Amino acid sequence: MNSLRVLLALCLILALGAAAQAQGTPGASERDAVARTIQAQMEAFKRDDGVEAFSYASPGIREAFRTPEVFMRMVRGGYAPVYRPRAVAFLEPRAEGGDILQPVRVTGPDGETVIALYRMQRQADGTWKIAGVVLLRTGEYAS
Repeated sequence: MNSLRVLLALCLILALGAAAQAQGTPGASERDAVARTIQAQMEAFKRDDGVEAFSYASPGIREAFRTPEVFMRMVRGGYAPVYRPRAVAFLEPRAEGGDILQPVRVTGPDGETVIALYRMQRQADGTWKIAGVVLLRTGEYAS
């Protein structure tokens, strides 16, 4: 009976650990991979390399915008802070299900600072792709 309790307790601890990881703080390797993906896309934006920038988008984003040209038109029109950032600072990410929410403090070309909240999705090949970005005023974001 005692060994059954120990086994049940161990299963509960493992299940809680997995749930905490799914809804907690991503590991260092995940954080680094996510940051590299976002930085690489921003570098592509700086060079106006729509093909490369579009390559960091998730399949859902790629399907919605269809071409790098349409994607870049949307980014230029509505995402100036990430398109032409003056300053970039990565904040503490959090896991949400299988995704990672990565807040990035970005100062745009107009000098206004916003939080770009990236939804990152791990792909079957292990890479991280950008599944969406929401721009928030700094006062609207509660970490």
